[in-house]
Amino acid sequence: MSAEHHGVSVGLERCNGEFLLSLHVRGKLTHDDYEAIVPMLESAIAGEENPKINVFMDAVEMEGWEPRAAWDDLKLGLKHSRRFNRVAVVGSKRWLELMTRAGSLMIGGEARYFENEESAMAWLNMKKAA
Repeated sequence: MSAEHHGVSVGLERCNGEFLLSLHVRGKLTHDDYEAIVPMLESAIAGEENPKINVFMDAVEMEGWEPRAAWDDLKLGLKHSRRFNRVAVVGSKRWLELMTRAGSLMIGGEARYFENEESAMAWLNMKKAA
């Protein structure tokens, strides 16, 4: 029996009061992943009056969430829903596209599904018309 490959790489950048949370997910997201991601994000936005968070999620190798991790994701979305500006999910699986659409209904901003990183990053970097 082969070992289950799993992991998440996290990056967090700040530019002009906006944050870019980058996630590269391999395998299933776990509760332990959220135990690492959430404090990092909350520490970064602490003290910010009205932070805007953009998310880039490379989910090409993602296989889903553990049940407890799905609950963690829901709690994070509800707690910070107004702070999420744009969420770009890159993948190649139909269920992920459907999850992205459902997630878009729970945040103050927009969530979109892409099949390549270039399109996702172009959309994240696009400025909204004033």
